[in-house]
Amino acid sequence: MTRLFLAALLLLAATAWAQTPRRSGFADMAPATQAMQQDDTANPAMLWVLEGETLWTTRAGSAEKSCADCHGEAASMRGVATRYPAHDTATGQPIDLAGRVQQCRAERQLAAPWPRESQPLLALGAYLGLQSRGLPVAPPNDPRLAPALALGEALYRERRGQLDLSCAQCHDDNAGGRLAGSVIPQAHPTGYPLYRLEWQGVGSLQRRLRNCMVGVRSEPFAYGSAEYIALELFLMRRADGMLLETPAVRP
Repeated sequence: MTRLFLAALLLLAATAWAQTPRRSGFADMAPATQAMQQDDTANPAMLWVLEGETLWTTRAGSAEKSCADCHGEAASMRGVATRYPAHDTATGQPIDLAGRVQQCRAERQLAAPWPRESQPLLALGAYLGLQSRGLPVAPPNDPRLAPALALGEALYRERRGQLDLSCAQCHDDNAGGRLAGSVIPQAHPTGYPLYRLEWQGVGSLQRRLRNCMVGVRSEPFAYGSAEYIALELFLMRRADGMLLETPAVRP
């Protein structure tokens, strides 16, 4: 009886979440912060975008080629950021957009790879994301991603750390409430890489996930890990159809 009761509660919770209108974190921000994101001349993330634009045409590596030499105008990448993480045929594993950029750089035999969260990798990611701004998130319906998607959902619902909290407890069960005076968002990853006022800089979704894990006093995963990519995959599937805002601004 107890198990049936718990199962019914879980079903009711899932049904309630499915009926809750999805909201971007943009909707929960103060008007001044919203205005900052909406105006490209005031959005500080556009400084990273400008650097990414330069990197797009900068020739490097043993072949002395740039991104533009292979892909042409950056507009040719419109829609790409909406479809990651995706299955990588070379490794047989999911790969995020930052990982794909690194893969391309390795193929060009560059001597110095860009570390995760480095300025150039974030800059090029922001520039690529800008090409898809306003398009709906469209995660690939690829059965090869099923194991990673299941892992991502399990991690999202797993209680972690000394505070024994899961992502779902905050961003599903208590979305719209307040934590330390701030609105708890639904945690849709529609704006990454984004400029966070708290960071005074641009960061990736993996940096934000790491912040949350540290906040609940849990050991974070390594940048670029399979766990972070699985979480991103699940979150992008959860945001399916929402509009991309890259590069967004958040408090």
